[in-house]
Amino acid sequence: MRVSASVLLLAIAILAGCQTQKGSISKKEQAFQPGSIWNDNNGEVINAHGGGILYINKTYYWYGEKRGKSASEGVAVYSSKDLYRWKNEGIALAKSNDPNSEIAVGGLVERPKVIYNAKTKKYVMWFHLELPNKGYSAARAGVAISDKATGPFVYLKSFRPNGHMSRDMTLYVDDDATAYHIYSARENYDLRITKLTDDYLSATTEDTLLFSSHREAPAVFKKDGLYYLITSGCTGWAPNKASLHTATSLFGPWKLVEDPMNGPLAEKTFNGQSTYILPIAGKKDAFVFMADKWNPKDLKDSRYLWLPIQFKDGKPLITWQDSWKLDSFNQ
Repeated sequence: MRVSASVLLLAIAILAGCQTQKGSISKKEQAFQPGSIWNDNNGEVINAHGGGILYINKTYYWYGEKRGKSASEGVAVYSSKDLYRWKNEGIALAKSNDPNSEIAVGGLVERPKVIYNAKTKKYVMWFHLELPNKGYSAARAGVAISDKATGPFVYLKSFRPNGHMSRDMTLYVDDDATAYHIYSARENYDLRITKLTDDYLSATTEDTLLFSSHREAPAVFKKDGLYYLITSGCTGWAPNKASLHTATSLFGPWKLVEDPMNGPLAEKTFNGQSTYILPIAGKKDAFVFMADKWNPKDLKDSRYLWLPIQFKDGKPLITWQDSWKLDSFNQ
């Protein structure tokens, strides 16, 4: 049967439309829309909460909590070349079916962050671990390791760094490849930092109190030799006002500056909570503020708030935008 050119073009257009609906994004449509539903390459909602991003071999890897309505289902990983379109790479760290495992079903794996150790050639994941069916009483740091960015990661151990409780956390690798663990301790009243061992698998005894002001959700970046630290208050799942501290050394002293948020609902961090600051590869002084807009009634449906960090009078400024593109860093 012969098919006319017009019918063939119509069929191609319909097929292209189906692919777009499944999650692909055309060049023209590439933009960040904070708080909107964000689909992966399969057309499924990205499920990577409280996470962080690793850039290696010209690829971004997004690690985050895989959540059910309330359950912790391990750590998911997605990959991207452009930050707009994400490929679902599966589960980086799975919950264990062994009821005696520290990462068995019924426990919590939160705030996962992954860094790469060039000496050992290993990918190292740290996270906030709560033991199965123990609520939030354990307050431990968990560590897992992998030969590949996408995993699977093998769970190694958990502990309280130098005896301190460890809940909300982040990792930071400085210019000299030294890694640090920044974490909430003492029922979240303290924020601490510890230097990691050379293999990134353990905490050293270089462990310091940064400040005591009931803060969590740390996110850190560095510009022109100055460190910037954004945190949130401790109000459960409810959003609150962010704070910004600066220091010339990661071990402090840290100076409280002001809330860097600007725009509608800025006093509540746009109804979100900080999780990570992403430096954009190949762009000088280009950073993205990553936050979660938590939905405690359905954690899987928690949304992502990604916004560009701008600088005004030498201070970071995070202004709400309904939609924005990476090109804004060139302006």
